[in-house]
Amino acid sequence: MLKKLPQYKEDLSKLNKELQSSEILNSQEKLKNTSKKFAEIKEIVELLEELQLVETKIEQNKQMLASETDKDLREMAEQEADELIKQKEKLEPEIRELINPSDPRNKKDILIEIRSGVGGDEAELFAANLFRMYSRYAENSGWKVVILNSSQSEIGGFKEITFEINGKNVYKDLKFESGVHRVQRIPETEKSGRIHTSTATVAVLAQAEETEINIKNEDIRVDTFCSSGPGGQSVNTTYSAIRITHLKTGIVVSCQDQKSQIKNKAKAMNVLRSRLLAHEEALIAKERGDARRSQIGTGERSEKIRTYNYPQDRITDHRIKKSWNSISKILDGEIDDIVNSLQTADQLEQADK
Repeated sequence: MLKKLPQYKEDLSKLNKELQSSEILNSQEKLKNTSKKFAEIKEIVELLEELQLVETKIEQNKQMLASETDKDLREMAEQEADELIKQKEKLEPEIRELINPSDPRNKKDILIEIRSGVGGDEAELFAANLFRMYSRYAENSGWKVVILNSSQSEIGGFKEITFEINGKNVYKDLKFESGVHRVQRIPETEKSGRIHTSTATVAVLAQAEETEINIKNEDIRVDTFCSSGPGGQSVNTTYSAIRITHLKTGIVVSCQDQKSQIKNKAKAMNVLRSRLLAHEEALIAKERGDARRSQIGTGERSEKIRTYNYPQDRITDHRIKKSWNSISKILDGEIDDIVNSLQTADQLEQADK
């Protein structure tokens, strides 16, 4: 791996020069993509330099052990040798994953679509709970959340909401959230104290680049309409909201949360590209007969993945048969344990294949 360090340093230097060029600075899209690539290469360079330093220390430590006769000094050197080996064993897989990720989509930004399911008002409130959970987790991770489209109910829930999350390794951390989320709790309006079961579906899509999916103008129909708020009333007298229909697949996307029609169309096209990419990948997997039917699951909307049981203050992920307490903290964005458990389960399963 260290043999690649000079090349990565050269690449980093080239990207740094590009970031100062007028061509990049005058294009928001190019600036975003180049800055992201620069950050990725910079992280690899820093970790390789750290590995290089550790290996130098290991070699120096070996030379010391070969010549040192003092017992106390030898014990110190042996202890340091163990620590250095642990550092190396931690760094190497981390660097390998950055250079050749196990899933090429891990570094991608994502789109999340949450829709209320069975349960009426309670399902819509639960959809809002899930949106808050992911947006707070994103905030704690230093990621950026942008709402693209939403249909809010009069009581503060969501019939549906689509939003993007941009940041480091977003898809890697949240790709296992797709599926049906079920909640069991007593609604505030329930006078008899009866527990209700409601659901919401979550879809996590890796954002597709323009180069990955080519959409021709003749393949789509674009409609404009006024943005609407809770209850369906119009909140904007201008036709800034956008609805795009992909004629070949029938996929429909809408975006109304940006004030500009141009921005809404750009965001809607981004959602459409991502849905089309997911659609193509699903078709290819089906044709090959190798759809990923793992313990973690396929991520389909029909697949029940998790139950949020309020009376017992317990969240259970049915795929890995593991539970956590403190629902209020988890729905406030503290889902690190869940994310890590799912990633570990997936890594163990892939290692067994």
